[in-house]
Amino acid sequence: MNTLLLHCRPGFENEVCAEISDQAARLGVSGYAKAKPNSACAEFICSEREEAQRLMHGLRFARLIFPRQWARGEHLALPESDRIGVLLERLEAYPVCGSLWLEVLDTNEGKELSNFCRKFEAPLRKALTKAGRLDEGGSGPRLLLTFKTGREMFLGIAEADNSAMWPMGIPRLKFPRQAPSRSTLKLEEAWHHFIPREQWDVRLAPGMTAVDLGASPGGWTWQLVNRDIEVMAVDNGPMSEELLESGLVGHYRADGFAFRPKRPVDWMVCDIVEKPAKNAALLETWIGEGLCREAVVNLKLPMKQRYAEVKRLLERVADGLAERGVKASIGCKQLYHDREEVTCHLRRL
Repeated sequence: MNTLLLHCRPGFENEVCAEISDQAARLGVSGYAKAKPNSACAEFICSEREEAQRLMHGLRFARLIFPRQWARGEHLALPESDRIGVLLERLEAYPVCGSLWLEVLDTNEGKELSNFCRKFEAPLRKALTKAGRLDEGGSGPRLLLTFKTGREMFLGIAEADNSAMWPMGIPRLKFPRQAPSRSTLKLEEAWHHFIPREQWDVRLAPGMTAVDLGASPGGWTWQLVNRDIEVMAVDNGPMSEELLESGLVGHYRADGFAFRPKRPVDWMVCDIVEKPAKNAALLETWIGEGLCREAVVNLKLPMKQRYAEVKRLLERVADGLAERGVKASIGCKQLYHDREEVTCHLRRL
């Protein structure tokens, strides 16, 4: 198992290759990355056997920026007649797994395979359990089968606590009809990714205060209000009347980059379309000056060298906070609901 498969947003294969190559070099794992444009995946081929396992164990998946999912394993051709039999035979060389996910790539071809996977999953799960290759609820790794066609798949495994929270890294979030824009799902997904669910009632508690920079028409503000958080919505554009009538929202027609609250708030969120360096500097200022305790800010990406630019900006923010003597956790992810952007989360420690 010297191959690492990484899912991603179509069009960001080069960013995944750059990131995993950078991380492998840092850990002293030799190999090379490859990907086809718009394939929604990339591979890292390790030079030595079992190095893919060392690479995964040396990284925290949640800290990676562009990959949505990963698994170490191998490509497997499947016959038309006895797919399960061939798979069982190959799995004899793998550890007994504690869970099973059937996945496809985020492409049109992948979507067409979804029905096949749904039909195939039940008999496969039954056969794996009967053969002793699947002990659901056990301590073994997760078995991740990524189907490229009905006759070609990537047979992979990953530790359940060091891989995506959802199959293919795609959350199943329902768009709330009351929210004024679909961008609301960006903030909800960010909370799922950056904040353990058991901490929501403490870190996103009723009565907290927040500032939403670039708030119009209120997609992100809606998420905050839905948790009974008081919001200063900053934007020269209009806000949803329902949000303004909630009693929890004050609308400030002002420049989001110049606005400062009179007293520190619990949260600052920002989805302003601006150069990423300007948004990163804003993030550093709010956390560095103690204007907020936690922040979620989107960074719009350039056309080229996107991983290098994000890495540079994150290092600049970290250095700036260190110079101020401020300790903070810094996370960054290209979420499913992001497009040409990444979402950053900072929390003062």
